[in-house]
Amino acid sequence: MKRIYLMGIAMLLAVFTLTSCDDFLDITPTGKVIAKTGKEYRALLTYEYKNFPEDRGLSTLRGDEMTLSNASTSEEDRNSYLDIWAWKDGEQQSTTVSFGWRRYYHAIYIANYIIEHQASITEATTDEINQMVGEAYMMRAYCHFLLANLYAEPYTHCNPATTRGIPLSLKADVNTVLSCSSLETVYQQVVDDLLNAKKHLTKDTWEEGYTYRFNKISADALLARVYLYKGDWQNALDAAKTVIEQHGALEDLTTSKVLPNYYKSVENIVALEQVMTSGYIKIGEPNNALIDSYRTGDKRKALYFKAVTASNYSVIKFGANGNDGYRCSFRSAEAYLIAAEAAANLAEDNAAATDEKLTEARTYLKELMAKRYVSVKYNTYAEELDNMQKADLLKAIYNERTAELAFEGHRWFDLRRTTRPALSKSYDGTSYTLNENDSRYTLRFPTEAVEANSEIENWNN
Repeated sequence: MKRIYLMGIAMLLAVFTLTSCDDFLDITPTGKVIAKTGKEYRALLTYEYKNFPEDRGLSTLRGDEMTLSNASTSEEDRNSYLDIWAWKDGEQQSTTVSFGWRRYYHAIYIANYIIEHQASITEATTDEINQMVGEAYMMRAYCHFLLANLYAEPYTHCNPATTRGIPLSLKADVNTVLSCSSLETVYQQVVDDLLNAKKHLTKDTWEEGYTYRFNKISADALLARVYLYKGDWQNALDAAKTVIEQHGALEDLTTSKVLPNYYKSVENIVALEQVMTSGYIKIGEPNNALIDSYRTGDKRKALYFKAVTASNYSVIKFGANGNDGYRCSFRSAEAYLIAAEAAANLAEDNAAATDEKLTEARTYLKELMAKRYVSVKYNTYAEELDNMQKADLLKAIYNERTAELAFEGHRWFDLRRTTRPALSKSYDGTSYTLNENDSRYTLRFPTEAVEANSEIENWNN
């Protein structure tokens, strides 16, 4: 990992001519000169948005949402994804696809460059410069956060102060040899960057065609997720409340056919990542246990999945073959689920069903459920919630989170931060097992990084 593959990256500080090829996002970079103007710095950010890793979708293969299918999987696809799906981290085929380590650090480098050179940006208003700097802080925070949750222990299952995190890159210097920081330090840097992003971001919303860009509310949306992953319940609740107050609209799936993960949905906050690409979707099908978990009257089942046979379904949550418009990094439904989970966890373990925090948790969960279930069934399920104490209510919240966010790149990270259960899979006559609290809940650093710096994973606090 000498220099985190950044040698030669400076040449990418270029002016890009942006050519729009469709209504959503299609960017073609041309030309290479050092950025000076606001337009040129915006082009640098746009390039990173365009090439942002799709690892949240790739992580779906490691969880329990998908089974591999002989019928829909070619040998080439199988060779690309089987090792990831089967947790064969130590013996991967050469054709196995890689998580985006290098791309994350590339994006971080560009973010650092913008932050460091903000005073030198010309031909841009103060608001435009502040917005780009805010987006750069968001980019740096999000990349470090994703890296930490792929390549470091989950915050809730270790002592973060004495646990190896990932390398923090905070300067645009290609000669810097980075080393790992503690997980606690990484998370604190992420939070600090998000607070700085909040100070700089000026755009409440972006017009259609630019909703892949970070906006003001996205900082609170990511803060809520970060605090959730830390188990910092009060801060998670506060951040989620802010999102709900400013961007609380939900798609009413009892009347609307617009999927909540569509970039035009009223729920959309940032439509950056195409979480489930056509490549990911076509290799398998939803696990029957996931399909069976949807209760009677839940409109999401028919909108997210399509019955192929009596016992087999396909994923249609992302349009035909992973339609480009189904991009979703942050949306309002997640904030309701975070608020519900955080509020429930703030209640005492032996709290009565009438506890104020449990009531608050139910309120947020009910607001989401009212938009997902036919009215008769919603009334029944809402009444059941009213009689639940903490343990059962948390189970209900987790079940709703699984149903709502299915295949959106959350499940693997939820498994990591909660119970890290044992998982079993089988394909083509071979069985695979991930044990409870298995070390494979955390990815190894990429081979190239270890070969470049053999001490990178041997962190000493």
